Amino acid sequence: MHARIVMTTLFGIEAVTARELEFLGYQREQITVSDGQVVLDPGEQWQDVIQAVAILNIHLATAERVLLQIAAFEAKTFDRLFDQTRLVEWENWVPDGFAFIVNGYSRQSELFGIPACQSLIKKAVVDRLLEHKGLNSGSHLPEDRSLGLIRIQFGIVANVVHLMIDTSGDGLHKRGYRPLLHEAPIRETLAAAIIRLARFQSFEHEAFLDPLCGSGTFPIEAAMMAANMAPGLNRSFDAEHWPHVNPDTFASVRAAARANIKTSKPDRPMIFGSDLSARAIETARSNASRAGVSDLVEFWQADVRTLKDTGLSQQTGSDRHLIICNPPYGERLSSIEEAEQLHMTLSRIFLDRGFPRPGIRFFILSPLKTFEEMAGGPAHKRRKLYNGMIPCTLYQYFRQRRN
Repeated sequence: MHARIVMTTLFGIEAVTARELEFLGYQREQITVSDGQVVLDPGEQWQDVIQAVAILNIHLATAERVLLQIAAFEAKTFDRLFDQTRLVEWENWVPDGFAFIVNGYSRQSELFGIPACQSLIKKAVVDRLLEHKGLNSGSHLPEDRSLGLIRIQFGIVANVVHLMIDTSGDGLHKRGYRPLLHEAPIRETLAAAIIRLARFQSFEHEAFLDPLCGSGTFPIEAAMMAANMAPGLNRSFDAEHWPHVNPDTFASVRAAARANIKTSKPDRPMIFGSDLSARAIETARSNASRAGVSDLVEFWQADVRTLKDTGLSQQTGSDRHLIICNPPYGERLSSIEEAEQLHMTLSRIFLDRGFPRPGIRFFILSPLKTFEEMAGGPAHKRRKLYNGMIPCTLYQYFRQRRN
């Protein structure tokens, strides 16, 4: 079985990640989409596989991790799990002396004890590696994290075991521009997916605004997209440190990504963020600077209640606006009632009886099931998403009222 590449995603954005793959040049018949993951068949040649691993880690904005699937088999018993795992040529995947850890999950399967599966898979891998070294089972296998770490991931779904190796290391949402956590930040991958779902068109006569920007994730992700800046450009990945991976592979993908960054800038910023908190604005500006997009984004301190139609146009210099926001749900406010009041304020500012005000497209991520009542009408489109462990809906208002 040749290796396939599995990209894990947050639930609800799998199709967005699949479209990213097509944009990167992969064919639709190479791509399979299922709950929480997108699978790519990159071909049978190792160079094609590792080239795809480098491209996906560096370029994907909405995936969580890039995993290399190296085996799949049915297992309903622990004996079967051990025997089939031991048949895998782990000596080709775990370099001599490297430490390795095993993590995973099980759904709708007879083998559902995660710790037991972890322990058994680890033992099978150790047995295989000891045999390859000519040592007896039960001998000590040296593992040195200073040499490197291999993360083995298993997924058991409907009694089918998938064994994978994590090529990413840290999750792909860790771009490197947000080292300091603001209160309740939205994950970068989720923000990037929502921006794509809103069909953001950079610098196309429509200003982008997050009026509750916090640490600036939405505007920064929009600016990186506008500049055609690969989100993984300024970080490293586990796979590029594997001994059997040519370091030139990742280096060449990075060089091509840097060459494709748009150097032309608009006459004035078209991407904006505002927040009531001066501290949040300071953090957002620092994050934008680290991301390399500070000349594309403008942040200002303001109470969202002051953003009326005319004031908004004066602030941004545009009469068309894409509004995307992720209002506090109660954790950052003193009460749920205060959070509901903020949602109502947003609906009054940007909507008119269930329709966006002239020149406005309005997208709001919220766990409140009553938001459409507050808005005065149903959203034109809804999408179920998860912000952390919180089930939310992306309410999308984009059709103008017909007179």
